[in-house]
This record gives sequence, C-alpha cells and structure tokens, in this order.
Amino acid sequence: MTRRRILITGASSGLGAGMARVFAARGRDLALCARRIDRLEQLKAELNQEFPQIKVAVAALDVTDHEAVPVVFGRLAAELGGIDRIVVNAGIGKGAPLGSGKLWANKATIETNLVAALVQIETAIEMFTAAGGGHLVLISSVLGNKGVPGVKAAYAASKAGVSSLGESLRAQYSRGPIKVTVLEPGYIESEMTAKTAATFLMADNETGVKAMVRAIERETGRAVVPPWPWTPLVWLLRLLPPRFTKSFA
Repeated sequence: MTRRRILITGASSGLGAGMARVFAARGRDLALCARRIDRLEQLKAELNQEFPQIKVAVAALDVTDHEAVPVVFGRLAAELGGIDRIVVNAGIGKGAPLGSGKLWANKATIETNLVAALVQIETAIEMFTAAGGGHLVLISSVLGNKGVPGVKAAYAASKAGVSSLGESLRAQYSRGPIKVTVLEPGYIESEMTAKTAATFLMADNETGVKAMVRAIERETGRAVVPPWPWTPLVWLLRLLPPRFTKSFA
C-alpha cells in the first residue's frame, strides 16, 4: 500500500528533514511539525520549489505540550485531507551520568523521547482508528537494545521504552488495520549525533535516511538501519557485559 499523506514530527532538521526530502522525491504529500517553525518554512519552500506537484503543510509543535499534539495533528490532517502515515521522530539527546546532579537533563530526555512519544502514539491510534487504518512509525535507536553508561544512559532508556511500546502495538494490531514499524537507527549524521564519540560508526545523513525510508516503505515490523554495520553490532551490543558498552556511547 502506498501511503500518500505522511506526518513527521521533529522535521525541522536531521533525520526528520532528511526523511521529508526523500518522501517528497517520491511524490508524497507531507505534514511537517517541529518547534522551529522558521526552519520548517524554509524546508517547505525548498520542497515546493523542487517538487511543485506535492502538498506540504507545516506547523509549530513542541511535543512536550501534550494538549497541543492532537490539535496540531488534526489541523495538519485537515489541511492535507487526511493522514496515512505518522512518523514519531521528535526527540532530544540531552543527558548526564546518572547521579551527577543533573536530573533536569535526564528528565527532559525521558519526557521528550518517551512520554511525548506516548502522547503522539495515542493521538495517532485514535486518528487511524477513526480513518479505518494507517501506518505508525516509531523512531527508536540501536541504543534501545542495551543500557549504556555515561551521558546516554537516559537516552538509551527512553529509546528502550519506545521500542517496547512499538512491540506492544505490533502484537495488538497483528491483524491490522493499523501497521506498526519500529526503526532503530545507528549513528547517522545529524545535529543530535554531532558530539558522538564513535564517529567511526557514523553514516552520512543521505545514506542513513534512505535506509530508513526503505524500511518504512516496506512497512517492516522492526528494523536496524542502516543494516550494515549496525545489524551485527546490535547483536554484539546485546551480548556485551555492561562495562564494555561505553564504546557505543
């Protein structure tokens, strides 16, 4: 099934903006939301110029404003005449070692990446149930497969939660009408990964985003992207004793 109308959160930069560009090239109409409306307007102008045949709707949204999520999703759906696929992508990479006294950073990561994702999921399920179906995509991370020490501890925990929610939904809707995909990206070039130490594992944005879109279009249940080198690395990550996982952070 071709999903013609796609909503992406966190679409002002990084993976969200990259996915928007790839989907636009495939002729899809887009509903893009993020906190930075100026960047969304720039992206909309770029896409409209390059792909004049598609519709692009944008809206400012802070996903931690839980009451705003269904309002903005509904407004974007009305502008496009419906939504066929929702990509829950918005997230942050803040963090500090647990016990370092920087609770605010870890709390913000959990609230944005997991609690706000839950709100988006609930909203998406309600919309798809009313529409008779749809495709929900959750952007998790390879780090959701194993706890890691240091600054990414809360991030890894938040993404483990996202993956778990996705698996629960896949079981709940195993016979449809809602399809659920959980994507676990490795390190892909973006603002969030700019300070990642493991740069030798970094994929450029174009390569990483194209791998993500391929998995989304296949409506794969769960996928590590890009497959190489991350599929074997995730297997290794799951087996490593916790004290050796710091190299992945």
